[in-house]
Amino acid sequence: MAHLLRGKQAGVHNDLSTGLGPDLFVLDHIKNYGINSQISQIAYDPVQSLLAVGTNESKFGPGQIYVFGQKRVEVVFPLPHPASVKILQFCAEKLLCVDSRNDFSVFSLETKRLSNAHSPPAKITALHSDPTLDYALLGTTNGDVLAYDLDREHLTQFRIPNLWREQYPRSRLTSVVTLSLHPRDIGSLLIGYNAGAVIYSFKQNKATKFFEYVLPKGAPGGDSDPGSIFKERTPPLTQAVWHPTGTFVLTGHEDSSLVVWDPKDGRVIQARTLQDTNVDKPGPGTFSPGAAPGTFALKSPIFKIAWCANEDPDDTGILVAGGQPSNITAKSLTFFELGRTPVYATSTWQVLAEHFENPKRQRILPCPPGTEVVDLCLIPRASPHFAGCQDPIAIIALLTSGELISLSFPSGMPITPTNQLHLSLTLVHPFVNYANLAPVERTRWLGMTEKRQHGPKLLTGGHEASYPLKRFEHRNVVQTSHADGTVRLWDAGHHDEIENDALLQLDIARAVGRQENVEVTRISYAGAASELSVGLRSGEVVVFRWGINKHPGQEPLPAENAPGALTNVLDRTEPDLKEGMIPFTLLDEGNGPVTALKHSDVGFIAAGFEGGSLAIIDLRGPAIIYHANVADFIKADKRGSFRRSSTQSSSKPDWPTSVQFSVMTLDGDDYSSILLHVGTNLGHVATFKLLPESSGRYTVTYAGVLTLDDKVVNISPIYADTGRPAFASQAAVSGLRNGSKINGVLLATTSSGVRIFKPASQKGANKTWDQFLCDSAAIVRYEELGYALLGLYGDGYARAYSIPALKEIGSVRVSDVLDVRRFSEATITSTGDILGWKGPAELTLINIFGTNLKLDQTRDTLLNPELLIPPRPTISNIQWLSGTQHVTPEDMDLLIGGPNRPPSKRMLAQARSDAEHQRRLDRQAGAAGAAGASSSGYPSYPTSPPANANANEGWGAWASRTLNERTEKLGLVGEGMDNLSSNSKGWADDVNKFVGKQKRGFVMGAVKSKFGF
Repeated sequence: MAHLLRGKQAGVHNDLSTGLGPDLFVLDHIKNYGINSQISQIAYDPVQSLLAVGTNESKFGPGQIYVFGQKRVEVVFPLPHPASVKILQFCAEKLLCVDSRNDFSVFSLETKRLSNAHSPPAKITALHSDPTLDYALLGTTNGDVLAYDLDREHLTQFRIPNLWREQYPRSRLTSVVTLSLHPRDIGSLLIGYNAGAVIYSFKQNKATKFFEYVLPKGAPGGDSDPGSIFKERTPPLTQAVWHPTGTFVLTGHEDSSLVVWDPKDGRVIQARTLQDTNVDKPGPGTFSPGAAPGTFALKSPIFKIAWCANEDPDDTGILVAGGQPSNITAKSLTFFELGRTPVYATSTWQVLAEHFENPKRQRILPCPPGTEVVDLCLIPRASPHFAGCQDPIAIIALLTSGELISLSFPSGMPITPTNQLHLSLTLVHPFVNYANLAPVERTRWLGMTEKRQHGPKLLTGGHEASYPLKRFEHRNVVQTSHADGTVRLWDAGHHDEIENDALLQLDIARAVGRQENVEVTRISYAGAASELSVGLRSGEVVVFRWGINKHPGQEPLPAENAPGALTNVLDRTEPDLKEGMIPFTLLDEGNGPVTALKHSDVGFIAAGFEGGSLAIIDLRGPAIIYHANVADFIKADKRGSFRRSSTQSSSKPDWPTSVQFSVMTLDGDDYSSILLHVGTNLGHVATFKLLPESSGRYTVTYAGVLTLDDKVVNISPIYADTGRPAFASQAAVSGLRNGSKINGVLLATTSSGVRIFKPASQKGANKTWDQFLCDSAAIVRYEELGYALLGLYGDGYARAYSIPALKEIGSVRVSDVLDVRRFSEATITSTGDILGWKGPAELTLINIFGTNLKLDQTRDTLLNPELLIPPRPTISNIQWLSGTQHVTPEDMDLLIGGPNRPPSKRMLAQARSDAEHQRRLDRQAGAAGAAGASSSGYPSYPTSPPANANANEGWGAWASRTLNERTEKLGLVGEGMDNLSSNSKGWADDVNKFVGKQKRGFVMGAVKSKFGF
């Protein structure tokens, strides 16, 4: 009965939802995009080219680890218990994590699962590993260093006690801050305690050098605190790193001091800050003035130090995060370009000190104002050694806000994450603040690939999983805006193969002509026309159109925007963009933020502003064809309503909240036309008619208004006979030339109800939501079975209502995957897809016509077993000849794991590989020997002993054998030098004899010629 009654009232005589039932409404969780919480850690693996990101536990989500590769490759590792990620490192085919619950977790990149989780006996404060070792070193709060066997998955008996406490028994409680293996000698470990640094030798099992930074009385130090400058003090240590060749040690401190040490004798070579040098010596210091007269500003501690190197490890530079005065707005990174390191053996102390006191160049790598870098990750080209700092091409820095920035190295130029980093990382680079979704025809989206200059890819690892191919669906193209004024477009898909996975980028700040105050409030994308409009909080509307940049590489000249009129912004295209979304025109309304925006497929744009104004733009000029205020064409509702007072409409300001273009026949007309429907925050729905003139222009005529009960959330025009959408499409508008008539109705959804009526002002049929409010709504269709009105409601459910009876068909609970507080910002598509917010920087795509599909974030492949870890750098020949003990990774297995430890999986795999390689060499040698024996009678060379000859050798036998080998090699070197000396002497005697003979011959020849012989 409700169907017949409401259908007659609304003018819809058919049941448009006949085939829909409650069993069809099942939730599919398709995909999450973005980061669920604040980023706390970042790590990079140069061998596999993967980037890992760890997050903090918060009200938006638990702490977890994201691993990103090329394109859309993404795997998410949940932590074993709710916690925050505190330390994150790659180690060969494993990913190591320490969380806030003090759990040490090992994840496998091959199986994409948690391999093992261990809770050490003391709180972990530092973690260090090496890709050539099967051990992870754990520093603790009590100063001990433990070793965890990654292969056997247990804690070893090896333990380094608190060396600082042993050396300084009266020192305060010291905990381990950093751990770092020598870049060339794996047998030396640099331990950074909060009181100082220590070099520990695995071979000698003792500390070889201590580094304590003590500021004498009168020394300014880093902070130059006038209250403490006249007393001796020891600034706590925050960082300790090796020089890339191990020649020096660098420590960073809480007072912003950077101290370079000589590891051979433990002396300070240079102590400096970012600005001053020799701060460890008494003298005047540089004070940073504070906010009030007579005060000073403290400096930030040294957060992170990276001692970088080019391909030549002796050509170095120091990258520093922190150390800036606390009262400045722009806290940047600092890079000391040192150049080639002086030869330690031949350089004086003054030369070494001068090298660090006066670098070749000091660069400032800018960061966004109001933020500070607390962690950074270098992107080296290939090598995982030298602490991941050899030949880097880029920097990914973590800000205090949890955002990421990427900079080129060493120039510090900003790198856009578009098509460089994973899609999810772009939502925190910087933070996303608005998102919308628009369906775009597949073939048109496949052709939209922008041409832009960009550097080498930063992430190339991993392989995407295979998904089914859906060729004939419209693509779900998402538009996101970010804090820096960047808008990106990308395909979210339908849980199918993404054929065009590239992102499009639009620079709103450049199009508007300023770098600040560019917050986006509305985006509307016309996929059929490849055009897009962007509305700003400052009151501008910028229109973009797909095209070719006619002046690539040229920076636009500064220009002013015409207030209240259209401004040509074609010349404000990004210089590095050759083909893509080009800025076309700009409207500077200046009447409050843009509250409603619709860009139609037929060249019309409607924009509503918070000040109450409405503007209609025809892109054929472009020209503004209509401009008025809502109060000019909407009269006060004389009859009022049962749900509000009769004076509400006249006392409250009214502005557009929803606009939509359609093609249909107005009530009382005998022809169809292009219509514009405008809904306001007070519940008015006004209709305008767009008619062509003989001159080719269009005029806008006000047709009427209908008053509803609440804020208009959505306006959906449909065919009254079939239910399909009656939007102003290109096909519908072209049919107007042939006199086609479209019998259509409007579904206007408000927060408190819905009304179906024939525009412009028929009452139609309505329904009121009884127990909840509607935040977002749209018309959806399930295959050929029918149409329904789908809405998101305040109780956390998505409900579908039939048309025209407006009876509830089914409901799905979505509050588990979407944030109910941001339902109003969600977008519903005609296929039942919903794009909504799960957190501040995380979007979720779901479908209500699903099959109970659960989210699977481990389908992609991460590990490429064919990519091998390069050999670890070793000590030089000169260091070996001078007596430096060379310790190999195999020796470390013996020193840490003990003589009874079985071979690890890595060692067994290496042994199999070596055996296979030896068999191939033996076969080749056998074939060559047989051929040689048949052609000559020379005996073959003696062969090397078998590979397993020393398999059962003990520690004492190994030490004796290596000592004998070194003695033998030194003897051979001595004999070789003696032979070289004797040979050189004999050669010199022969040369002297030859020269003397030639001289005598020359003299005798001259004498004989005089006498005529």
